[in-house]
Amino acid sequence: MPVPTPHAEALARIPVRAREAQILGSTTRFWDYGPEDARDVIVLAHGYRGDHHGLEPVIAQLPEVRIISPDLPGFGASTPLTEAPHSIAGYARWLTAFVESLALAAPPVVLGHSFGSMVSSHAVADGLDARALILLNPISADPKLAAGRVITALTRAFYGVSRAFPEPVARVWLGNWVIVQFMSMSLVMNGDPQLTKWIHEEHHRYFNGFSDSRTVAEAFRASLSTQVGEAAARVTVPTVMIAGELDRIAPLDGQKRTVGLFPDASLVVIEGVGHLPHYEKPVEVALAIRGFLATLPAESPR
Repeated sequence: MPVPTPHAEALARIPVRAREAQILGSTTRFWDYGPEDARDVIVLAHGYRGDHHGLEPVIAQLPEVRIISPDLPGFGASTPLTEAPHSIAGYARWLTAFVESLALAAPPVVLGHSFGSMVSSHAVADGLDARALILLNPISADPKLAAGRVITALTRAFYGVSRAFPEPVARVWLGNWVIVQFMSMSLVMNGDPQLTKWIHEEHHRYFNGFSDSRTVAEAFRASLSTQVGEAAARVTVPTVMIAGELDRIAPLDGQKRTVGLFPDASLVVIEGVGHLPHYEKPVEVALAIRGFLATLPAESPR
């Protein structure tokens, strides 16, 4: 029997509006949570092979904030890009155009998690009009080395092989239950059996929600192509990096080195977790976000 969603009751109290927009050839579907007249508006960019569900445990803890959470093109319910490549630069162009399409009264805070941290930091560096930037588990070291050369080589081979298969076979290959379970088990770091089981269930529910194997492979190559530090010097808005103390995907040493590359940034470390604080310690992540928002001046209309 599935484990009940821990944050279901809190999330149910937050109004949500499902919408879509046409951005660079992608039918981008997004969910608009919270009060439309909120003081603070956050636009999210989720991690690789995730979708908007992944950050809902944190959204559930921030009922006073308006949070706009799209599925990245090619993942979840959004269709792939046709007018830009599925590269960091392509996704950054998409994010900038997506924010512009919202026609908000004032620039939003932009939040990127993991893969989304590269997309969001490069988008802001390249001119996305943002009030501030939040990077959750940012990729702040060379992604080809951070997880270890052997693991990276095996992962690259796994995605590379998928390109040789016909699409139906590639989908089965990429969605292999054992692979997804191994990935989930390697990331979980809490000692709660129920929470651990629920996280595994979440990964099996949503990790395979991609449009096609080609897009997955292109986005994987993008995930190895850069890090947030390469954009940091050009990010002039207030920035907070929220890192997991035990993160093996984005190690803490890299976070400490990278925070000083931003003109205006701080680092918050969530203790006792790795790359999944949004699942394992969403209250602490929400507190870090709320504390950062409190330091920002009120939004001013464009």
